[in-house]
Amino acid sequence: MKEELLPPIEESVGAGAMAPPLPQKKSLSIFRKRVRKFKSLKRGYYSFVLLLVTYALSFILPVLVNNKALAVHYQGHYYFPIIRYYPAAQFGMDAIGEPNYRELKRKLSRESAGDWVLMPVYPYSPTESLLDLPGSPPHKPSREHIFGTDDRARDVFTRLAYGFNVSLTFALLVLGSSYVVGISVGAMFGYFGGKLDMLGQRLIEVWSSLPFLYTIIIVSSIIVPIYIPGRNLLMQPSFWLLIAILAVFDWMGITYYVRGEFYREKAKDYVGAAIAMGVSEPAIMFRHILPNALTPVVSFAPFAIVANIEALVALDFLGFGLPAPTPSWGELIGQGMNYLTDWWLVFFPLAAVFVTLLLIVFVGEAVREAFDPKEYSRLR
Repeated sequence: MKEELLPPIEESVGAGAMAPPLPQKKSLSIFRKRVRKFKSLKRGYYSFVLLLVTYALSFILPVLVNNKALAVHYQGHYYFPIIRYYPAAQFGMDAIGEPNYRELKRKLSRESAGDWVLMPVYPYSPTESLLDLPGSPPHKPSREHIFGTDDRARDVFTRLAYGFNVSLTFALLVLGSSYVVGISVGAMFGYFGGKLDMLGQRLIEVWSSLPFLYTIIIVSSIIVPIYIPGRNLLMQPSFWLLIAILAVFDWMGITYYVRGEFYREKAKDYVGAAIAMGVSEPAIMFRHILPNALTPVVSFAPFAIVANIEALVALDFLGFGLPAPTPSWGELIGQGMNYLTDWWLVFFPLAAVFVTLLLIVFVGEAVREAFDPKEYSRLR
């Protein structure tokens, strides 16, 4: 049997031709790999998208859920009550202050064919008492008020919608302020170590032993919350006061994790190289070590948001939270305790809290799995 001779490479490829280069696979950074892993976890990713869209929509609630008209056409002129105040006499109504735009819409539809009122999708305000409803509050769910009204005849759905924005904004602001302090303190303890670390740990242990609830009660008895009508809810002094108090207590938890990460990272070669090149210590801490020490920070952030929302709900339920006409989930749950037979005051607020916290927990589980340091370890 004759051996078949293979043709020369030049003849098989062609005279003067070269073999095509093999395609090179583009390498991804660890962060992109983690993002791709997070997107592959459908339950957590879809929960994150749903929360993000709902939270974005909550900032335009005055356009969607409000008792002020978006636009009014009256006697040949256009008015925009959503951005400007108009007295009732401006539209020929005998009333003091701002008109009832729902009543104005019914009046113009009956009396004038050319005039009209454009109302939001759900035309009720979170602080409006609907005293014209038949019977005494709270009222059962109906076509006009899908979640019913509370003990002051305020629409429950509207208060839950605005309360979502208040609760999540509160939790995010507490998270941001406490993480800034906690990460900075933990970075200093882990990087410098020695007496600073030992003394700082003892001070944290003393500070963490202070009772949180008693501190809230004492501060609430000294500083009386002030509600400013017509202002943004985030501008209320008590809102920022509660953020400051919770941030003072919440920054200690993340300090331990950042401290441990800095102890581990500062022993690596890239830190020694940065020191040898004369890089300043703040630059080494926050430009070189911190990006490699953010895994516990990102992993624990969703669960910290859950804890902050629960803290606000608990404080509002006990009466030490936001001032009284502010839309609050805890305040509605407190009403449900007083009106146990009115099921809508118990079911809907608890359902809003449960669904929101459940979605955030799903996001936290997915983030924790995607940012698992063992997933992309060189030892695997």
